[in-house]
Amino acid sequence: MKADVKHWQASNPLISVVMNKVILLNSRPIGKPTLGDFKIIKEEMATAKDGELLLKTLYVSVDPYLRGRMNDTKSYVPPFELNKPIQSGVIAEVMDCKNTVGFKKGDFVFGNLDWKEYQTSAGKGLNKVDGSEVDLSAYLGILGMTGLTAYLGLTEIGIPKKGETLVVSGAGGAVGTVVGQVGKLLGCKVVGITGSDEKAAMLKSKFKFDDAINYKTTPDLKEAIKNACPNGVDIYFDNVGGEISDAVLANINKYARLPVCGAISLYNNTKPAIGPRLQPILLTKSATMRGFIVSDFSEKFPAAIKQLTKWLKEGHITYIETIVEGFDNIPQAFIDLFEGKNEGKMIVKVQ
Repeated sequence: MKADVKHWQASNPLISVVMNKVILLNSRPIGKPTLGDFKIIKEEMATAKDGELLLKTLYVSVDPYLRGRMNDTKSYVPPFELNKPIQSGVIAEVMDCKNTVGFKKGDFVFGNLDWKEYQTSAGKGLNKVDGSEVDLSAYLGILGMTGLTAYLGLTEIGIPKKGETLVVSGAGGAVGTVVGQVGKLLGCKVVGITGSDEKAAMLKSKFKFDDAINYKTTPDLKEAIKNACPNGVDIYFDNVGGEISDAVLANINKYARLPVCGAISLYNNTKPAIGPRLQPILLTKSATMRGFIVSDFSEKFPAAIKQLTKWLKEGHITYIETIVEGFDNIPQAFIDLFEGKNEGKMIVKVQ
């Protein structure tokens, strides 16, 4: 199944076209990233040596978690280094292959690669992908880390049961749209929280959410969630944190499960956020809140991909992408995540 795609072309590219370009982390952002935190340079065109592949970047994934790697702090992955290339999920084409087992010229591969137009790789960590039945970009989204995060976070931590109520924040984003659809397939009532009337309508019409709330125009979010979830909230899939999550927590049922996937509303804070103390809520509701990184469930990836692929081919789930065109526009596409300009997965098409 092919995705519905929203295309836009950002204005004011950072530099003119050059032979081979690389995007570096120029400075560590303070608050929301700016274009000045990135630097595009040109370098000599890469060539494959013995045992290497020459890769041409086709699609680049921009994701909120990259913001944390721009800080010089200890986390589950090392921070990006200043004046070194930024990395994320990339779909690339093999342009040359020098005695590398398992790959050939013309293959399409997915891996965590540098933000470069062309680069070499020994092949470690690369996986071949097939775009004959789905768009190649789907392997950055619903059939990649996005889909795995949604499916495994919900099923392994949320443990949905038929008839329960699932609330998803950041519901119009890449992970949120998949979580809601999987929840519906598993028999839940699903309510999404998003940032515009257009996204709220999309969640109900395209992704079959039972209800959707625009938090930006809702004066009392706590009360709106109560009205949308008259039987309370059994599962809260948290993508945003902050005041939205405070409002959901006020409505959770006893034995609620809360997978914590992200906290995009807090990533650009320069001071620690102050909010309700969670312990009394979790204690009195006997609730379980667990943060997770999708790699926590790496042994379950093959089965999860098989299930998501099956649902996708059968038309039970669908997806939407916001495609930004042009290598130079990768930084702007990343920045725009924090303003909610994406519908579904944000991807940059390079070639």
